[in-house]
Amino acid sequence: MRVFSRAPLNLDQARVPRGQVYLIPERCKGCALCIHFCPREVLVESTHTNQKGYHYPEIRARKDADCVHCDFCILVCPEFAIYTLEI
Repeated sequence: MRVFSRAPLNLDQARVPRGQVYLIPERCKGCALCIHFCPREVLVESTHTNQKGYHYPEIRARKDADCVHCDFCILVCPEFAIYTLEI
């Protein structure tokens, strides 16, 4: 089987989407689904706890510009404690 590799004609015009992650720590119940589903590994579990005693996610050091606004974290969060906005 022959495999051909082609690059899109407009590759130089392609724009990688960028997003900004926003967290609402008071809503988080510490399930860590957003951490596990993030394809760019932008989130990490915090050492701090919220009022309920759960460790909420936070943005990993030097990874705040790596979010691609895929919305996976929004889709898997049962408490609606995280969202992203395209920048």
